[in-house]
Amino acid sequence: MRIVFLDRDTLSPETKLRAPGFAHDMVVHDRTHPRDVADRIRDADIVITNKAPVRAEALTSATRLKLIAVAATGTDVIDLQEAKARGIAVCNIRNYARHTVPEHTFALILALRRSIVPYRNSVIEGRWQDAAQFCYFDYPIADLGGTTLGIIGHGTLGQAVGRIAEAFGMRVLIAGRKGAADLKPGQTAFEDVLRQSDVITLHCPLNSETRGLISTQEFALMERKPLLINTSRGGLVDESALEETLDKNQIAGAGFDVTDGEPPAADSPMMRIATRPNVILTPHVAWASREAIQALADQLIENIELFVAGTPRNRVA
Repeated sequence: MRIVFLDRDTLSPETKLRAPGFAHDMVVHDRTHPRDVADRIRDADIVITNKAPVRAEALTSATRLKLIAVAATGTDVIDLQEAKARGIAVCNIRNYARHTVPEHTFALILALRRSIVPYRNSVIEGRWQDAAQFCYFDYPIADLGGTTLGIIGHGTLGQAVGRIAEAFGMRVLIAGRKGAADLKPGQTAFEDVLRQSDVITLHCPLNSETRGLISTQEFALMERKPLLINTSRGGLVDESALEETLDKNQIAGAGFDVTDGEPPAADSPMMRIATRPNVILTPHVAWASREAIQALADQLIENIELFVAGTPRNRVA
């Protein structure tokens, strides 16, 4: 079996990636530009990728390819339809981030509600001495207890975020699908979640239905001027609309770990808003605790071994 790992650098250097327990030849690339994917997977039986895109044109010449093992949960970098048409299995990683992403989500929520970053920066800049008293009130501070959290996407991560919210004494609303006529038990209409929430957090996949899920029309429904938190995928939010909404003070702030295109261009809307005191932008690291990355790497190799053994796991195609 020839295994090609397209982007090993997307896992931290300290992560241990054990060798699969079957005869194989593994070629490891630190990273792969999209234009080089087709050439690098041409003779592969198994391809491992995290963010290197494997599209239809690359699959055309990969005649030996049997499995694409995605080193992540999201599979939007894979042409799933083309893989299925060619009989190529695709498997992903699941539940490895059940602690790290919810914890990062609440780190963003708490930091923004309590203005932690601007207060820290002001102390460094000498503001405390200038105040000439024991404290000062330059930035807003608000509690979470008694407020409402709207969760859009209620899988493993959304559910974990909901449990943390309840521990803080928050009311939790679970959004139904946008535009859905029928709601599942325990769900609230998507538009009502936008209207009623003090904090809105996104935990859904990026696909043709969810791209641009939050844009100008949705921001206009946010009556309580909530914080918007996104630790899922950047394309879920129209970034130009987000910038305009912040300009108009229609929401309280934004905590994002993802952008639409990563890294974002220096002149992108997300980089323009990144220095604002009510915005925190982190570089897609919500998933990246030491424990979570190691769990991902272990599951990745297990997925490959199970596929080769004829008992595939976590198939998405």
